Amino acid sequence: MAKKPFALRLDEKMMQAVEKWAEDEFRSTNGQIEWIIHEALKKARRIQSKNGQDSKS
Repeated sequence: MAKKPFALRLDEKMMQAVEKWAEDEFRSTNGQIEWIIHEALKKARRIQSKNGQDSKS
């Protein structure tokens, strides 16, 4: 899967919270943001889970 770079602007407090969360989970900040977006997309049923099934099945 190719990744497409883009700029993301967050306020300082939000960025600090994401950075701390990433540190707590042993992820990079970028990896944490990807994970957050992926989980939100699964919850909204916009993408399928990795096993190919709907995440709410």
